[in-house]
Amino acid sequence: MNIILSSQQEKFIQSQIAKGKYTNIEEVIDSALKLLEKQDYEQWLDETRQKVQVGLEQLKKGEKVDGEIVIAQLKAKFQQMREENLSE
Repeated sequence: MNIILSSQQEKFIQSQIAKGKYTNIEEVIDSALKLLEKQDYEQWLDETRQKVQVGLEQLKKGEKVDGEIVIAQLKAKFQQMREENLSE
């Protein structure tokens, strides 16, 4: 894979290497990708927490769905996700 960096990006990477924080470009990029992955996970976690809070408030109001219906919906969603992953 070839990546074209802006001059600003190149300067930043070189400054990180010059500071001794990283020994090469690959380490800088690996670190950046790990941070991006963590950010995506934290965003997912925040969204999930919000959904759980909404669900708890609905339960307090007596708004609920039969457990068997929920399980069937989850199974259908997982099946859809598997099919999407296989098609990639």
